Amino acid sequence: MAAMPMPTPRSLLLLLLLATPFLLLPHAASASAPTSNPDIDLEYLIKNAGLDDAPAATATDDPEDGAPNFPDLDADYEDDEEDLFGDDDGPEESSHSHSSAADEAHVLLLTAANFTAILAARRHVMVEFYAPWCGHCRALAPHYAAAASALAADGVDVALAKVDATEEHELAQAHGVQGYPTLLFFIDGVPRDYAGERTKDAIVAWISKKLGPAVQNLAAVDDVAVLAFLDHLSGAHSDELAAASRLEDTVSFYQTTSPDVAKLFHIDPEAKRPSVVLLKKEEEKLTVFDGEFRASAIAEFVSANKIPLITTLTQETGPAIFDNPIKKQILLFAVAKESSKFLPIIKETAKSFKGKLLFVFVERDNEEVGEPVANYFGITGNETTVLAYTGNEDAKKFFLSTMFLTKIFLLVNTQEFAQDFLEDKLTPSYKSDPVPESNDEDVKVVVGKSLDQIVLDESKDVLLEIYAPWCGHCQSLEPIYNKLGKYLRGIDSLVIAKMDGTNNEHPRAKPDGFPTILFYPAGKKSFEPITFEGDRTVVEMYKFLKKHAAIPFKLKRPDSSAARTDSAEGPGSSTGPEKSSGSNPKDEL
Repeated sequence: MAAMPMPTPRSLLLLLLLATPFLLLPHAASASAPTSNPDIDLEYLIKNAGLDDAPAATATDDPEDGAPNFPDLDADYEDDEEDLFGDDDGPEESSHSHSSAADEAHVLLLTAANFTAILAARRHVMVEFYAPWCGHCRALAPHYAAAASALAADGVDVALAKVDATEEHELAQAHGVQGYPTLLFFIDGVPRDYAGERTKDAIVAWISKKLGPAVQNLAAVDDVAVLAFLDHLSGAHSDELAAASRLEDTVSFYQTTSPDVAKLFHIDPEAKRPSVVLLKKEEEKLTVFDGEFRASAIAEFVSANKIPLITTLTQETGPAIFDNPIKKQILLFAVAKESSKFLPIIKETAKSFKGKLLFVFVERDNEEVGEPVANYFGITGNETTVLAYTGNEDAKKFFLSTMFLTKIFLLVNTQEFAQDFLEDKLTPSYKSDPVPESNDEDVKVVVGKSLDQIVLDESKDVLLEIYAPWCGHCQSLEPIYNKLGKYLRGIDSLVIAKMDGTNNEHPRAKPDGFPTILFYPAGKKSFEPITFEGDRTVVEMYKFLKKHAAIPFKLKRPDSSAARTDSAEGPGSSTGPEKSSGSNPKDEL
């Protein structure tokens, strides 16, 4: 997930700019004498690129545009889910917009000044870290407020609070906030992630389960999830069941001693106790636990069996899919009318991998979900597709060959494909635009297929910007980055490049939000690239390159003799290149 880069202090650079005329005065008499500045190129850039060029926004100004990774609906990225599902987000609304549509009388507003005191005063606190411009935060606001009101009305000992992370940067960073909204539940000051659905009912149920009885007694038929048939409603077995319940956030646990209730759920009343079954509303309505009656074993059984054999991806099921501890997924993409041919086969495959792989169906012709998810994976057209995905952390994907997508071969080959996926025997697939026919601009265009040849060329120092066309920060950076490319053109050992991170992938160029700027030193391409985290100005990026370049370089100026004359005449002279060329050097360069 994307860490916010720290700003590079500009005070030294400002002092250098102010001092430059005084440093030049003693040498103004000699046009050929070097200046006292050890880096004449830096002085030249400061004078011509200038600090009056406003830097492109960095993460300290606004959060980075999150990489539209596969839809992690618990905000592993800064609002990537809005981009994936087509919601409109952007820092256009004031902080008031987060609460204007909801009655937040029972939601506490936390800041750095009162955060510690509130958590010390209340044993149970749920905290939402939000951004006023975030579409998902705005959608959550009425549900969050309603949950706070409902819990308060029921007398539940919990406080619901919120933090504007765009105002409270340090507080957000201290708690690892990397996207919006982030929900943390604090018990005695210790946080844990909330990974449930962002609805009032889901939040209330999740908190109630955390604070209520771990196991409920069942005296009649109910809509249950886990049922234990015990000899006694208290004691060692009941304690183990309660401990298992606390390890499992999303499933309710029940216990009974009634043979009649046990029989209703296909438990033999004469069977040896304790017995445990898991019940679902899916095709597999009943699953019997046959392991050792220990909390960890029961929780592991529930985790492996609680989800359907195959889950249809929707806005509602997204959190359950992408927050599941099972990260590796097999995805079936098919249009609705074709799904009935393939779903039974995929479900049959899923039976062999319960607790190991997550099987997901994506309705290809669903505009809300299917289209953006297919685009993320680079799937075009409506052909049925089966792929494996390692999850957002690693983000590798593997395609099952389309030659196997027939009823006859699909079952066997999907099983082999899934097994090879588990054993890391598959070769990953990466997206790439076509290699451009010409690439003569100052900033070279890199695509997935050409990255090895351009970026990983051991004879070149390479600066690579990974951007997204829709990213506002990237759009602000573009003229500055192009200017950098123009100043550094003609340096054979140095390449300034860019890559569209939405259409191109490479294992050695992973964006941590957009834009991400990576530097690959010559002769060291086997090492991880160096991330540029300074102010996005020509001067700051130049200083970064001078510091890290493996091959020393000097600027190749359009007219070096005119530049030297200008330096000798002094910054106030009217006989420099500005006058002789009839234009400002900034415009030329």
